[in-house]
Amino acid sequence: MSFSLHPMLNVAIKAARAAGSIINRAALDVEAVRVSQKQVNDFVTEVDYASENAIIETLLSAYPQHGILAEESGQERGNRQSDHVWIIDPLDGTTNFIHGFPVYCVSIALSVRGRVEQAVVYDPSRNDLFMASHGRGAYLNNRRIRVSRRTQLGDCLVATGFPFRKGDDFQGYLQIMAEMMKRTAGLRRPGAAALDLAYVAAGFSDGFFETGLQAWDTAAGALLVTEAGGLVGNFTGEADFITPRECLAGNPRVYAQLVNVLRPYSRAQPPAPARKRPRAKPQDAASAPSATPAITPETALAHALGGTPPASGAAAPTEHDTP
Repeated sequence: MSFSLHPMLNVAIKAARAAGSIINRAALDVEAVRVSQKQVNDFVTEVDYASENAIIETLLSAYPQHGILAEESGQERGNRQSDHVWIIDPLDGTTNFIHGFPVYCVSIALSVRGRVEQAVVYDPSRNDLFMASHGRGAYLNNRRIRVSRRTQLGDCLVATGFPFRKGDDFQGYLQIMAEMMKRTAGLRRPGAAALDLAYVAAGFSDGFFETGLQAWDTAAGALLVTEAGGLVGNFTGEADFITPRECLAGNPRVYAQLVNVLRPYSRAQPPAPARKRPRAKPQDAASAPSATPAITPETALAHALGGTPPASGAAAPTEHDTP
């Protein structure tokens, strides 16, 4: 590897591997795993809880003052006031797991005042470790990865996730699928969003889109994609994919073409058009209203976590102490 791992990334890797060991042991006899249903088609198992607990124990042992946002336990653990928040999906792809379909992963991201600084997506069935640090690139098993170089949507393999919750727009999704099937080389539904994003980062697929995702589904994978040279946003192409809960990712050329297809189906509010204001007199300049700042993934995530977003252009604080 061309760079030394950040101490916090090392801890995240340790936590992901601990969870992966629990998942792999359970996968040997998946029929014996106890399963309950959170809502229609949304399952949770004892493995989810055991995996999540192992991750949280590992992280808080190293950084006891950090916050936690986990899929199953929410913010029950950790320091809710911390600028450093670990965003955890202990088993993304639970439905796949309980059927013995080997497409699932562990997802761990570290948000610092709303900006994701560290990311790990671990596929325990293949022992594939995807990781990234902000500004330092994305890696798969110690090898640098980049998004694909395809430029035409018709040549591309695109991943998605199907709606499964009550109230989801099934008809709208069928229309999107019809559009995508006509315009791409193939449409896939693997069933684990974090791994779908990691595959975009590695160039295994050229794009990904899905609605209804939570922060723990996308936080780590989104950093992997951007560090691998790709783009992540909502269906209109705007940066905020947290608020509308719709995520689109791809290499830069393909991303633009996907936006053209998906924009009509977006639930995101388009940015308000800029209104022309009369030129302020010099003495009125100080009292003139400032422009409304654009919503970014950082500000949306910071608000979702109850924290303070980083100031525009300011780097989020980091800790460099070795655990």
